[in-house]
Amino acid sequence: MMCALASSVCFGAASVLQAMGARAAEPGTGGGVDVALMGRALRQWRYLAGLGMDGLGFVLQIVALRTLPIYVVGAALAASLAVTAVIASRVLKVRLSRVEWAAVAVVCAGLAMLALASGKEGHRDGSATLDWVLLGISFGVLLVGVVAGRLPVRSRALVLGLGAGVGFGVVEVAVRLIDGVDFADPVWYALLVGGGAAFVLLTSALQRGSVTTATAGAVLGETIGPAIVGVAWLGDRTRDGLGWLAIAGFAVAVAGSLTLARFGEAPAPVSAPESATP
Repeated sequence: MMCALASSVCFGAASVLQAMGARAAEPGTGGGVDVALMGRALRQWRYLAGLGMDGLGFVLQIVALRTLPIYVVGAALAASLAVTAVIASRVLKVRLSRVEWAAVAVVCAGLAMLALASGKEGHRDGSATLDWVLLGISFGVLLVGVVAGRLPVRSRALVLGLGAGVGFGVVEVAVRLIDGVDFADPVWYALLVGGGAAFVLLTSALQRGSVTTATAGAVLGETIGPAIVGVAWLGDRTRDGLGWLAIAGFAVAVAGSLTLARFGEAPAPVSAPESATP
């Protein structure tokens, strides 16, 4: 559980740095996914620092996924928004409302409920069909960017965010299914394609649309689907008699994270009022 929480801290800090880098990059043309945007964002030091934090968070996520049920790790990753909100309040001097401070407390309570109720990770290997389904979904995430470019502005951010969340969800499940280095295994390609597509979609969403909407879509995409797969196909379970507590904790943590969805973007620091000139 400590690795899952540490991963959440890394991703929470990274989201601030990446959003600042994405917004500082020169905007492209069109309304959908701009692949070249990733190259322009990589010229921003904040975006590079965010990628470094993401890398550390991913290593910790792998350790957590190999020892905990997916639904616990997914909820902990969604809670990274609470970390981002706290960082923004301290570093960027962003004022959180009472509702948002309450949401941070709710996220912590949900994670505590999950920690009490979760059992050991399942030991089922899934099936060859699940491997190929993951690969198909990862390529489907790429197509989301094409579709998003033709949608109205209001819907575009939600679709981009949801697609990114599904891509990150593919990564979560793929990490559980990988057993050794075997590049003939479709799960490896699902992990690479899904993770890469998710980064591109999320970067475009951060720059082009409503970040609150996009982040909410990403939270839903990367938590609910993988949790269902873990329970239905991989054998994830709770402690005896505590299934209700795990469901409640999962719902509470995700709901609190959605309340903090606006912190998927680095909030602009509050500027001091300009002094009047004579």
